[in-house]
Amino acid sequence: MLTRRGLLTAGALAAAATSVAACDPAPSSPPTAPAALPFDPSNWDSVRSQFVLDPALATFAAFVFASHPAGVREAIARHRDGLDANPYQYLLQHELELEDAVTQAAATYLGTDGGLIAFTDSTTMGLALLYSGLRLAPGDEVLTTEHDFYSTHESLALRAARDGVTVKRVRLYDEAAKADTGEIVDRLLAAVTPATKVVAITWVHSSTGVKLPVRQIADALDGPLLCVDGVHGFGIEDAGPAELGCDFLVSGTHKWLFGPRGTGLVWGSREAWQRYRPVIPTFSAAESPGQAATPGGYHSFEHRWAVAEAFALHQAIGRSRVAERTHTLAAALKEGLAGMPNVRLHTPRAQELSAGIVCCEVDGLTAADAVNQLWAANVQASATPYQPSYLRFGPTVLTRESDVDTALAAVRAL
Repeated sequence: MLTRRGLLTAGALAAAATSVAACDPAPSSPPTAPAALPFDPSNWDSVRSQFVLDPALATFAAFVFASHPAGVREAIARHRDGLDANPYQYLLQHELELEDAVTQAAATYLGTDGGLIAFTDSTTMGLALLYSGLRLAPGDEVLTTEHDFYSTHESLALRAARDGVTVKRVRLYDEAAKADTGEIVDRLLAAVTPATKVVAITWVHSSTGVKLPVRQIADALDGPLLCVDGVHGFGIEDAGPAELGCDFLVSGTHKWLFGPRGTGLVWGSREAWQRYRPVIPTFSAAESPGQAATPGGYHSFEHRWAVAEAFALHQAIGRSRVAERTHTLAAALKEGLAGMPNVRLHTPRAQELSAGIVCCEVDGLTAADAVNQLWAANVQASATPYQPSYLRFGPTVLTRESDVDTALAAVRAL
């Protein structure tokens, strides 16, 4: 059973936390970041300065659990203060207006109708709601892959145990670094049967960094719903539902988008939502499929309402510029790693088959050991929570060119 500690560090954080706890039981104060520069979306130093990150840190793990940019922090504080001062009145006066603002911001970013978007607390919640609520009968088949994340596999396993849905997995590639678009599509299609009603895939594999050719898969499929865990493409790639061609897209917003922690969404086409039955009662008017699928109850409203500011940051920078910057940094990192004799690169070099995640192995070191040694050099990487576990980097728009140089030098010295 995966644990949150295992997901975050595959053992690296456990060792570090034990060491810290032994010598200093009280939490230490975080380093003071310099004051934010006036926000200039065309200036990458200005973009990074919107985050209170340790200036000495070369961070390649921002996508695991994002730091909040200034606009998001300020919105959270504003809504929290209003709710603390007079929670009932603040909710009555602002809930509809703020929910509409978040919906419109998400719809603008995705290039879609806001009524097709449901809001959740995470990718995992979105996947669980989706795969629990799809209208499937005993004997219907869901096809997924060997490369998908635990949350997809476990959500489908729970559905199968509950009502007899059949779940099948297919391996799309044997070696991640040699993944090929044609082979991926052919292997997936070969596993589809007349009983297949749903195909469940992940846009970018967090285990290897492979980015699936979702558009080509969508164009080749005929009949089954195509459901995509999009969390490691969302906030990087210049693509939304129209470009992907999928039926459902599920993502958290607290990773590459730098949204508030504990926020996420599910987008579905109007036709696809007709094959879904809500799992948790909504508290909204349910005038649209997205509203009907959004769980009701009281939420961490100050975080959900601040999602609009995360979308605003990306819109100001431009979706295409975010994609270009991320791919440029990832390409430089892959090129440097590929040239080291002590490193085996597992992520494809081609941009059409990779996004921001870069995975590798260092001779003679476990991924967790490599992470700890890099942390000592002020380089923050992560270890994939899979077997085998790989050393993983994730350059984002917060990453400086000098951070890539620092990371490569630190890996070379391992």
